[in-house]
Amino acid sequence: MNVQFKKGVLELCVLVLISKKDQYGYELAQNISRKIEVADGTLYPLLRRLTKEQYLSTYLAESSEGPARKYYALTDHGKAYMNLLVEEWNQFSNAVNDFIEEVLN
Repeated sequence: MNVQFKKGVLELCVLVLISKKDQYGYELAQNISRKIEVADGTLYPLLRRLTKEQYLSTYLAESSEGPARKYYALTDHGKAYMNLLVEEWNQFSNAVNDFIEEVLN
């Protein structure tokens, strides 16, 4: 998949996945990688930025498989931001699909 496409949509994917369920970094990377190949080095700086901008909060939770894990949760501010991004994504993707259909059909 085109790197620029991934960069543009990764933030939205992270917010949508965390809105469904609080997740720790590795879990989130695995869930995203099921559909979009992404490097861990890309994901963690994004999680730090989203936390700094108060779209996400973090907490530690014990793990049965080792040390405590840092979980990410969507804040109310993050939910509003996610909803805005979803709306913008829908408008954008519909416009791109319209262009494709007009030209190729």
